[in-house]
Amino acid sequence: MRKILLLCLSLLAWPAQAALTVLACEPEWAALVGELAGDRAAAASATTAFQDPHHIEARPSLIARARRADLLVCTGAELESGWLPLLLRESANPRIQPGRPGHFMAADFVTLLDKPQRLSRAEGDVHAQGNPHIQTDPRNIAQVAGALAQRLAQLDPANAAFYETRRADFARRWQTAMQGWEARAARLKGVRVVSQHSGFPYLYQWLGLVEVAVLEPKPGIEPSAGYLAEVAARLKAKPAGMIVRAAYQSGRPSEWLAGRSGLPAVALPYTVGGSDQAGDLFGLFDDTLGRLLEAAK
Repeated sequence: MRKILLLCLSLLAWPAQAALTVLACEPEWAALVGELAGDRAAAASATTAFQDPHHIEARPSLIARARRADLLVCTGAELESGWLPLLLRESANPRIQPGRPGHFMAADFVTLLDKPQRLSRAEGDVHAQGNPHIQTDPRNIAQVAGALAQRLAQLDPANAAFYETRRADFARRWQTAMQGWEARAARLKGVRVVSQHSGFPYLYQWLGLVEVAVLEPKPGIEPSAGYLAEVAARLKAKPAGMIVRAAYQSGRPSEWLAGRSGLPAVALPYTVGGSDQAGDLFGLFDDTLGRLLEAAK
């Protein structure tokens, strides 16, 4: 009986008359498709807010979704390089292959930060094109939204006017929300922060936060107790205001340093679904700012 109920709920979650089937690599892009397409698209995310988007398994169920998709929306910039090529190959879906209209990489439409000076696996999990975690700056979401609305119209020209109306409405609401967020966040400018992973440069640039240390000795490398002790010693000389991590990351390194330094450890939702309050894109930034402002007290 429970299986039947779950199946019914699953069917209700997918619009029966949707013109497009969309597979998003991350929850933020599934949410953006929902804002722009409404019931004209059935969008699902390949990952959740509690999974590291660098490292997931291309399971048969995910390959089956990719096989049915009219549009693939991912971050790009090598964020999904560990699993997306396999997913594309195994899906054998010509509509979503690179170079086709059904292949959309959000990072192609924003300016990337932190492009590495040298490329070497010895440097950890570096990305040649720049830092791919673009979704933490709402200005990037706005830029991607414009390009994505155009792509939806290209794939579904019969509903082009509908997508443009939705885009304009989202842009208006988003701009109003950004003005409110920036007013709320004014006192965060200049606050010194420690990051567990180098996943927040866009957030920091937007808000004027200053990153003074990263708990990973190299991107994607778990810190040892010795390395964390070194960071704690440095912070005694140059204190910070808080320690920041993403919802999908283990809290152990942040909590260890918080215990040694007395700094608040802040878990940010990072993407849609990363907290109870971050149920959509607007809630994502409402909750992110709320948590940062609370820690900054």
